[in-house]
Amino acid sequence: METKSDQPVGLRIALDQAFSGLTRSREQFQPRLEPREVGTITTVSTGIAKVSGLPGVGFEELIKFPGDLYGIAFNLDEDEVGVVLLGECWHLHAGDEVERTGRVMDVPVGDGLIGRVIDPLGDPLDGKGPVAFTRRLPLERDATPIMDRAPVTEPLQTGIKVVDALIPIGRGQRELILGDRQTGKTAIAVDTIVNQRGQDVICVYCAIGQRASSVAKVVASLREQGAMDYTIVVVTEGNDPPGLTYIAPYAATSIAEHFMEQGRDVLIVYDDLTHHARAYRELSLLLRRPPGREAFPGDIFYIHSRLLERATRLGKEFGGGSVTALPIIETEAQNIAAYIPTNLISITDGQIYLSPTLFELGVLPAVDVGKSVSRVGGKAQLAAYRAVAGDLKLAYSQFEELETFARFGTRLDEHTKAVIEHGRRIRACLKQPQFATLPVPEQIVVLLALTGRLFDNVPLERMTEAETAVRGAAAQIPGEVRDRFATTNRLSDTDRQVILDAASKAAAAFLPKS
Repeated sequence: METKSDQPVGLRIALDQAFSGLTRSREQFQPRLEPREVGTITTVSTGIAKVSGLPGVGFEELIKFPGDLYGIAFNLDEDEVGVVLLGECWHLHAGDEVERTGRVMDVPVGDGLIGRVIDPLGDPLDGKGPVAFTRRLPLERDATPIMDRAPVTEPLQTGIKVVDALIPIGRGQRELILGDRQTGKTAIAVDTIVNQRGQDVICVYCAIGQRASSVAKVVASLREQGAMDYTIVVVTEGNDPPGLTYIAPYAATSIAEHFMEQGRDVLIVYDDLTHHARAYRELSLLLRRPPGREAFPGDIFYIHSRLLERATRLGKEFGGGSVTALPIIETEAQNIAAYIPTNLISITDGQIYLSPTLFELGVLPAVDVGKSVSRVGGKAQLAAYRAVAGDLKLAYSQFEELETFARFGTRLDEHTKAVIEHGRRIRACLKQPQFATLPVPEQIVVLLALTGRLFDNVPLERMTEAETAVRGAAAQIPGEVRDRFATTNRLSDTDRQVILDAASKAAAAFLPKS
């Protein structure tokens, strides 16, 4: 057996030093008592739990359950706490111990999230490994003070002619998209995301309680169009617990605010807030909160107003970033006067209403111009649009009214016939397939050709070809004129004539031979 004297001198010294260090550490150690508040589960229901024995717990504090499950303290009653669970609760039982964490729910944020698909807790759903992040932000944050905000003046181009021309959206605006199911609400939002390629806009798509197949289809479309390079997708599916569905839009907004505070422009889509309201109603009824109209709790307006109020444009001294919100809401039987739709219409800065009647007629996107409005309006629109789209909405509204009378077979005078024919060309030009977003020059040329009545004599069945030819004429417009499209300067009469000349040459090939 090897004795201590047989060991090398260096090894003996190292062992003696290590032993001395351990001895010193043991002598210097002073045990500390840290108080922990531990409670007990009294009842468990689908998505919620009642807990007793946490007298110091705060509102919306995170509570740890067995199995690494967390919940948010929602109801703070005298004898027990109502907790919203953020995961599956099948393994919980009455009598299990729970523990306070001393912090509120937060979400990871940072550039590492771009291109990823995550859940509201920040866990990856795309199979690409852990999510890299720079910091964590709480879900609930105060909205930017009014004095720190800047006016909405810069446009957010959707690439959709009817929206950019008649219902413009500005960076920092909140524009509601509403309509019955299967009318193309998500398609408008996805097209807007696709059109931000190369515009230095970060996009956040928040799927709230959607079917897994619908979410997979949207993510596949974004990948196919190259939009995932600047998009973050936050997902809760229809079979997820209501607690996850409830926190999803708040988590997505915190992610968006991180980029806004860096001075960047962000577009966030909430698809859709109908599921969010229903999830909150489910939680509130389970927690025995008093129901109000349509069984929604009394603070249903507040949960959406505090969410959408966080969308804004910061002043230059705060970086000048912005969050533009496109909340989506589903109506039933075209009833835009229902409870949740009217709440959101009053919170937002305008709405895009999609009509099932237009959808059935094949007018896509099925935007009802008469019921749609942008309360920011021309202030967030390029000057070139204001010059060419000024009379378009009036002409289209007159056409829709006269078209109704024309169906009764009444005899029409020549002026009325001309208005109807012009309106039909406007409707044909405002049609646009999905993923066919148009750059600003092409839109300006088509809209100016419309207002200049260059299409009025083109047969309706050839309108698609004529419009394509006119869009191609945008490439022949002098560079200095095209550059003025993106400025705040109005188009001069000379500029308009140059554009009209190019458009009329392109459209002439489709006019009937005299």
